Amino acid sequence: MARGKLRIYLGAAPGVGKTYAMLSEAHRRIERGTDCVVAFVEHHKRPRTEVMLHGLEEVPHRELEYRDAVFTEMDVDAVLARHPQVALVDELAHTNVPGSRNTKRWQDVEELLAAGIDVISTVNIQHLESLGDVVESITGVRQRETVPDEVVRRADQIELVDMSPQALRRRMAHGNIYQPDKVDAALSNYFRPGNLTALRELALLWVADRVDEYLTEYRSEHRVSKIWGSRERIVVGLTGGPEGRTLIRRAARLAEKGAGGEVLAVYIARSDGLTSASPRELAVQRTLVEDLGGTFHHVVGEDVPAALLDFARGVNATQIVLGVSRRKSWQYVFGPGVGATVARDSGPDLDVHLITHDEAGKGRGLPVARGARLGRARIVAGWLVGVVGPVLLTVGPDAGLVNDMLLFLTLTVAAALLGGLYPALASAVVGSALLNWFFTPPFHTLTIADPKNIVAIAIFVGVAVSVASVVDLAARRTHQAARLRAESEILSYLAGSVLRGETSLEALLERVRETFGMESAALLERRSDVAPWTCAGSVGPRPAQCPEDADVDMPVGDHMALALSGRVLPASDRRVLAAFAAQAAVVLDRQRLQQEADQAKELAEGNRIRTALLAAVSHDLRTPLAGIKASVTSLRSDDVEWSEEDQAELLASIEEGADRLDHLVGNLLDMSRLQTGTVTPLIREIDLDEVVPMAMGGIPDPESAVVLDVPESLPMVATDKGLLERVVANVVENAVKYSPAGEPVLVSASALGDRVEVRVVDRGPGVPDEAKDRIFAPFQRYGDAPRGNGVGLGLAVARGFAEAMGGTLTAEDTPGGGLTMVLTLRAGGSSTELPQPVPAGTARPEHPVQTERQTP
Repeated sequence: MARGKLRIYLGAAPGVGKTYAMLSEAHRRIERGTDCVVAFVEHHKRPRTEVMLHGLEEVPHRELEYRDAVFTEMDVDAVLARHPQVALVDELAHTNVPGSRNTKRWQDVEELLAAGIDVISTVNIQHLESLGDVVESITGVRQRETVPDEVVRRADQIELVDMSPQALRRRMAHGNIYQPDKVDAALSNYFRPGNLTALRELALLWVADRVDEYLTEYRSEHRVSKIWGSRERIVVGLTGGPEGRTLIRRAARLAEKGAGGEVLAVYIARSDGLTSASPRELAVQRTLVEDLGGTFHHVVGEDVPAALLDFARGVNATQIVLGVSRRKSWQYVFGPGVGATVARDSGPDLDVHLITHDEAGKGRGLPVARGARLGRARIVAGWLVGVVGPVLLTVGPDAGLVNDMLLFLTLTVAAALLGGLYPALASAVVGSALLNWFFTPPFHTLTIADPKNIVAIAIFVGVAVSVASVVDLAARRTHQAARLRAESEILSYLAGSVLRGETSLEALLERVRETFGMESAALLERRSDVAPWTCAGSVGPRPAQCPEDADVDMPVGDHMALALSGRVLPASDRRVLAAFAAQAAVVLDRQRLQQEADQAKELAEGNRIRTALLAAVSHDLRTPLAGIKASVTSLRSDDVEWSEEDQAELLASIEEGADRLDHLVGNLLDMSRLQTGTVTPLIREIDLDEVVPMAMGGIPDPESAVVLDVPESLPMVATDKGLLERVVANVVENAVKYSPAGEPVLVSASALGDRVEVRVVDRGPGVPDEAKDRIFAPFQRYGDAPRGNGVGLGLAVARGFAEAMGGTLTAEDTPGGGLTMVLTLRAGGSSTELPQPVPAGTARPEHPVQTERQTP
């Protein structure tokens, strides 16, 4: 079934006319022949809204009693049964009365949409969950009824119902929104002009953002590359230089001049990763643009102007802000530059601003060499080959100028390959000088007679320098690539640990210590700037107790730091260390949140059990106590002469009530033992045909109500006799209770490999698949089972005892209708390990208790 469509009327405040607009839309659809009903609309006694309900079919509401008052809510089942084409549901953020199917009305709407019903609803901007803090700061009122933003964003249509603050206040003054006795208070508090203006702006901006999302989706689906100037969107091109801050501030001022302007800063990186941009400067510029309300983007592209224009057109930008080139005049011989190229290719729909700055015309400069990473042995070998080698060639036989030059060039290339740039340059200088002095006529002078030899020596020096530069660059890039690969592996590990949900702080600190080769690592924190430092976690010997004692400390926020001891780290390692520090803080927070969640879960579980126990005491235990009290009072009364039959009947009533109390209290005690893990089974091998018949003792007329099929040839089972009797009794009594009259319950047993199965089969109403596991939860009843039939612990106790004995208890459908409980036990002599018991007293029930088939 196709999902229904959701249309939402969004308003800035109550009274702008959302419900009126929704009802008007309903009348229009009915006129077009659409099957439209009113699922729930609250007119708040507004005459004009109430009139709009005339002529519309209304689905009856559901009445719920809560705290001695009756409330009306939308009847989801009635709407689903009616299944109209369109349903009107007012106040999407409304919180339903306790006892309803769902907590929130938007959850009811989700059910209607899932059933293929179109829904028209209303909501005010102050009810959006993400705007709660903003609305509270404006109005001073915290909205308790909220709806997730995503629910509203997923709507197929969002229509803004707008009204000026002055018109809304006039409507309020005329009594069209609230009752006359509330008008003055509303106008002087929530409905003040400033509040209404701010809320209206919120609504307009939120809808504008949603419209922008629709526009982006449309442009993407229809592949629209032409810019549509629906709003000012300014792209700032950054190079990583210091002029980027000036460009960002200039773009922010341009955006302020246009309503709804947006700034997007983008840095284009070469696809080969080779760049001279300063990571520190880019980080500063990212912070600046985000502080000014913009966004930072990192794009990879070989052709910088083309990549910048593609990005601008992709985000539907209207302007591009670039800085005047830093290149010197002579450098323009290599091309017009990025700014000129972008301005030339931008087209008529994209404006380009070239901003002057202090760095203009000063030159970009060359990246500072970081030194070759070739190793000391290779560098020494390069110097020997580059300096000593040419000297040795001069003492050898003369092979001719051409051959001598090739031999010297070979030594220079070898020096470059071994030692990098500087040994190669030294080899080129020494080799050219020796060639000139010993092998180029006139000999033993620094002059050269033939101009061709001058060209040859120049080529020799040029080739030497070129090869040396390439080798040096390759060595540095290889080192950088290896380092970046190591960093990426570390960051990948951190990201993977986040996705895997790893919460071990010690393991993370150990990884930090191993990665950076430290002796110890510690995560320190303190409550304030003057409070002493405390260690949240540490690894290694003698961890630092405060950041000042550590060799390296990385702050994490204002009151937390990662402290390492062992050696001083270079500045290049601090980037990865910062990622480790941030992850350590996240892991610590996650550990504490998990502990708080576990404590909250325990408290909630304990509170739920206490609530159920109180309910059991107030209802299920009170009934037999009241019967016993009445019977005893009657027997002790001197005003009435009871016959022997009456006395016997009253005594039987007392006995029945006492049995019920014994059963209920026994179940409650057994469940408390299971909850605290104090059930210790006494495992031994027994025959099933000895235990199962004994479990039928508490069933009225067991011969007609139960059919036993337990062969004597079955193997013995390793179990606790008392607990097994209790399990079988609880399950059988549950089956008898729900079996139709004249349909006996079948209890059969069979051997399957190393286990024995006991199947309790009934022909009752059965249990849905989604509830088969939940029927074993404590304090659950089947359907609308009346009070007095137990507290809903029978099957929970049965499963708990079965698992304590190393068995299982599951529910299956009975072929032809009904429910089959399958109790699986370990056969005697099996090698399967038994669960380890905890030291406690053994639960030994003497009588089976009354149980309930338990479903929510």
